[in-house]
Amino acid sequence: MSQNVLIQLDGVAKSFRLSDGTARMVLDNVDFRLHDGEIVALLGKSGSGKSTLLRIMAGLIPADSGNIRYRGNPIYGPAAGIAMVFQSFALFPWLTVQQNVELGLEAQGVPIAEREKRADAVLELIGLSGFGGALPRELSGGMKQRVGIARALVTNPDVLLMDEAFSALDVLTGETLRDDMLELWDGQLIPTKGILIVSHNIEEAVMMADRILFLSSDPGRVRCEVRVDLPRPRNVDSQEVRALIDEVYALMTMRAVQEVVVGVAAAIPIAYRLPETDISRIEGVLDLLADEQFDGRADLPQLSEETELPDEELFPAYEALALLGLAFLDKGDISLTPLGRRYVEASQSVKKAIFGEQLLACVPLAAHIRHSLESDVTGALSEKPFLELLKESLEADEAGRVLEVAVEWGRYGEIYEYDFHTGRLTLPEKEEE
Repeated sequence: MSQNVLIQLDGVAKSFRLSDGTARMVLDNVDFRLHDGEIVALLGKSGSGKSTLLRIMAGLIPADSGNIRYRGNPIYGPAAGIAMVFQSFALFPWLTVQQNVELGLEAQGVPIAEREKRADAVLELIGLSGFGGALPRELSGGMKQRVGIARALVTNPDVLLMDEAFSALDVLTGETLRDDMLELWDGQLIPTKGILIVSHNIEEAVMMADRILFLSSDPGRVRCEVRVDLPRPRNVDSQEVRALIDEVYALMTMRAVQEVVVGVAAAIPIAYRLPETDISRIEGVLDLLADEQFDGRADLPQLSEETELPDEELFPAYEALALLGLAFLDKGDISLTPLGRRYVEASQSVKKAIFGEQLLACVPLAAHIRHSLESDVTGALSEKPFLELLKESLEADEAGRVLEVAVEWGRYGEIYEYDFHTGRLTLPEKEEE
């Protein structure tokens, strides 16, 4: 592989303004190189700044500090040699497939006849020959994403940035499109020299990438890297690929939550980004772990296969279980703790009591809400002050999401109640009496 550098980042940092005007750092001191001839995958939990980093490379948003270069030249805006594929397809619904694909060429001032010729060629390449006159609403999700990829490839980009390009598709469609992209790449049927993919899917990263980078969160920094020296096409069932998937799972679960001492709520901040998962998913994973098939311990890739759920849905549940002291994550495996096993075997009322106790011990936001309610003579408070507290550290949407999780968990653990009509939190009625 040639070591010619396509994209180079040195000391890149980016912050966004919160509602109160304070800055929240999303990326800090990020160094990165994308070399000629390689595919790199970028993994990290939600809030690690993966998509922000891609948009900086694409020239869609500026960095606050640091240097960003494409083939040695500073990036001040969208670069002609860099194209991006979005998770949401980002197609114009009133334009045909052909017109959507031609948009980038039209912006570059390419003559009509040349635009049509190049669009026809790339549509045939990507498997959409004959669909040029269709509107996006007539297409399946997989076909819409093929249009998004065709629109990126028609400009003959040096660098292709893919922001969770397959995550909105069902598993089979996503795998098919991924394999088709690899055939184009490995067969040198496209002029692209480097690909950077952001993904939540560990198997996808292992099957595609030459290198896998891991971003930490709050702020996003490159935490570590795994080099993949296996030739493509790769057999997902081979011993080498399975071992690598295990290694990547282990690295993905090496998070700050594992360092939290159960029972010490002060170990994480009030504005900790609670994982976006519900009680049924948490208990579903617990029940599966306790099943005789696993007997309290499971390999994470095997658990993913058993549940037929994507990593982006399971990882929040794993994080929640570790945070609450109900399971332990170690080197790509998850194990029930003694408390987790007691939880699985308990009656529903005891489960709620355990859940509530662990919330108060391990989740500072839940403990803060409960303490505030106990300190108020009425035992009732609006959600607004808690939301404003979270907004001091998180963007408004993220603050609202974290509070929603805390409310759902707290209601289940019966440490407080919530009125959805008034937005008020109260102590449970039996305790008020």
